[in-house]
Amino acid sequence: MALRHVVNLSLFGVAFAQSVRGHATMASNFVFRQLFDTKSSTYTYLLGDAESKDAVLIDPVIEHAKRDAQLVKDLNLNLKFAINTHMHADHITGTGELKKLTNCKSVISKASGAKADIHIDESDVIEFGTHKLRVFSTPGHTNGCVTYYIPEQGMAFTGDALLIRGCGRTDFQEGNSTNLYENVHGKIFSLPDETILYPAHDYKGMMSTTVDEEKRLNPRLTKSLSEFVEIMENLNLAYPKMIDKALPANKACGLYDLPEEYQT
Repeated sequence: MALRHVVNLSLFGVAFAQSVRGHATMASNFVFRQLFDTKSSTYTYLLGDAESKDAVLIDPVIEHAKRDAQLVKDLNLNLKFAINTHMHADHITGTGELKKLTNCKSVISKASGAKADIHIDESDVIEFGTHKLRVFSTPGHTNGCVTYYIPEQGMAFTGDALLIRGCGRTDFQEGNSTNLYENVHGKIFSLPDETILYPAHDYKGMMSTTVDEEKRLNPRLTKSLSEFVEIMENLNLAYPKMIDKALPANKACGLYDLPEEYQT
């Protein structure tokens, strides 16, 4: 019963192609905040409905769970869902802590293999007030990567699948360069050109981009598939510093083997 209230498993009778036509001006009752963690360069996004007061938080970081909960309170919102775009390897998610602080429910893709109150998949819809986040499965960086699209506001939250002038690495954690390329081109790049894209990370101080910009300017994803695969196979990146701590914790909603200050 609760799941039906939380996630509408239809696309409201419209096909994918119809769902990506244009977008309206940002609604007056839409609340949006972009937050940042300097250590992992992670963006966290607060989205809310000013009338119903329902809100969701995308990609929270455990060190900032209290900050995020306080912001929700300051804005007189009610956090319904703390959601992740994928199972992160560079930080511990704040969803578990936020559940304790706000009584929200945790959300992650079923394909991630991580624990959560709600598991989502392609074409699911997360509702908060009158607003709806549509779920697109965009694996390639990890098997469980999803993009959250809110067409009425012309926004998409791409996680690590598509970064600003870049993309997530594919050399660990089920990475697959071909899958990543095909999902970015087939789904994210199929959104209207003016759609504003918000990634999970940025390392150069950029805050957002657009579908049009990335289709024209992304130095990796403007290449052919074979060129892209070759680029990704030769990045020679260092082993992620936090992966051995982050993955076990994130498999348990961020509540496994935590530092003392987060244990209750």
